[in-house]
Amino acid sequence: MTRDDVIGDDGRSETPNERADRNWNEILQELRVAQTGTQILGGFLLAVAFQPRFTELDEYQLTLYLVLVALAGLAAALGLAPVSLHRAYFGRGQKARIVRVGSRLLVAHLVAVAALAAGVTSLIFDFTLGRTAGFISLGAGLLVVVILWALVPRLKAPSTPPREDAPEIRDAPAGPTPSISPR
Repeated sequence: MTRDDVIGDDGRSETPNERADRNWNEILQELRVAQTGTQILGGFLLAVAFQPRFTELDEYQLTLYLVLVALAGLAAALGLAPVSLHRAYFGRGQKARIVRVGSRLLVAHLVAVAALAAGVTSLIFDFTLGRTAGFISLGAGLLVVVILWALVPRLKAPSTPPREDAPEIRDAPAGPTPSISPR
């Protein structure tokens, strides 16, 4: 089978192995980004416990803090799991399985990081401004996640007619390209 023999639904000419390799590389790039957020939030939570005002947390705040620490640990484990999965099945002809399971682990990791970010924001608002502000910020954070994950991907780009002087380019972004000019 040659690469010209296999054309996927997205119009790419690649073998199943090439597709699995490309998808795995994309998962790894996404994990790198998400893992950075996990590390920053987890580091923040670790530092909070060593601050003098940590003893001022009330029972709700302390419980929320401990839930967030547990969530940060879970998020870190989910972010590392695809790597151990790859190690376990590397060289065994299981790349498609690694990609499928790795993708699910990545989604679970993103959910954990989103909940962690909303929870950390809620804890900070609760501690600095009060319980109501904490609940509002938690709701706002979760609403932002829903909007970014559920609504934004469904938005369609406005169709713009092609410019007559522009060459036809496949996979080009719709609409005009923003320009950056010095002020």
